[in-house]
Amino acid sequence: MLFKLIVLLLLAPVADAYVAEIAKWRADREARLKSESGWTTVVGLHWLEQGENSVGSSPKSAVVLPLPAPEKVGTITLSGKMAAFVADERATVTSKGKPVTTATLTEDVPLEVGSITFYVIERGSRIGVRVRDKNAETRRSFRGLRWYDIDARWRIKARLEPPPKGRTVPIGTIVGDTIDLESAGYLVFTVNGREVRLEALYETPEHEELYLIFKDRTNGDTTYGAGRYMYPPLPVNGVVDLDFNKAYNPPCAYTAFATCPLPPRQNWLPVPVTAGEKAYDVPSTRPKAEG
Repeated sequence: MLFKLIVLLLLAPVADAYVAEIAKWRADREARLKSESGWTTVVGLHWLEQGENSVGSSPKSAVVLPLPAPEKVGTITLSGKMAAFVADERATVTSKGKPVTTATLTEDVPLEVGSITFYVIERGSRIGVRVRDKNAETRRSFRGLRWYDIDARWRIKARLEPPPKGRTVPIGTIVGDTIDLESAGYLVFTVNGREVRLEALYETPEHEELYLIFKDRTNGDTTYGAGRYMYPPLPVNGVVDLDFNKAYNPPCAYTAFATCPLPPRQNWLPVPVTAGEKAYDVPSTRPKAEG
């Protein structure tokens, strides 16, 4: 009995530090979501056509901006994958605070009209314009996140089985595109005495961390229906620290205008993962996305 008490006393600081680490990680995630550049500010996604596309608050615009944007803000001319913006002479448009009349748009060159920001994104063969508003209702009404209690039993050591050289995985997205991501191999681990597997991916060529897109038996009940994401660290001696307390919802749980990758069939776990982020109720009045 005394031995058990000594062990508990020794382990208590370690457990407290772990709980504090996860709590801070979760607080940081919530802060990012409701920040000026967070997903709760995303209010539009419009796919461009080749040639001239009008931009403004007019419902007839190809790229509709929310009020109080002017009826006419300018035009975006798409030529191949190049998007050239020309401002309407009566509109005040800036980029990173500096006035602009013309600009070649990229994801790193946002344009601003008051509280509204828009920029181009490339998804598959399509070029779109993503619209953000710092005053968006989805940001103002953000109710905070809900989580399962922090449970160290969901911090699991997984064995990484390397993939065949050059293996890529086709990943469907919520807007109907398919992207090919490089496989990092299968993570093999045990849940309640049952061995399960998840295929880990690399999101970027730099291979800085692993990327997991998965479903489990809680989806559509206590967690978001389309699945959840994780970014585990790279393996050490073939072992990955897989912490489901850091499982979180994809952006499409918070806005209708995301282009979220969806879990491949091999990543549908046959067990419930009662850890990490729970479902978030987005207001049902939000408009539907295009495409």
